[in-house]
Amino acid sequence: MTNEFLAFAPISADAVILDPAVAQLDEMMARVGVDGLAAAFADPGLLALVDQHAAAVRDALAGAERPIDAEALSAYARSIVAAARRAGRFVPAAGEAPTHPADWQSTDWHVLRLVAVCLLADDAGAL
Repeated sequence: MTNEFLAFAPISADAVILDPAVAQLDEMMARVGVDGLAAAFADPGLLALVDQHAAAVRDALAGAERPIDAEALSAYARSIVAAARRAGRFVPAAGEAPTHPADWQSTDWHVLRLVAVCLLADDAGAL
């Protein structure tokens, strides 16, 4: 006689299982969101720029009749990363993003768009 429950490995109480969309947004937050948002909150001009990108993301999601949630924001971020790679651009690795507001003012648009995705994800409670 077999015990069906033995086929499943137990999950410890300390284990955290993230939704794949949340995990991707969390990674993007580590790569550009933390430093980008810190710089934006320190510089009103940069914050206005990030807000403009956030408005464009909201408009794109509304046009696609998608809610502002983890799944939609993650999919949007993946499309921005893919477009950037096709154009020969990169997304900074965690710890490699600019730290000064002036450096963010001159960064590529796709990086600012990803910071805006992180802002929206945080505002929506998707992280």
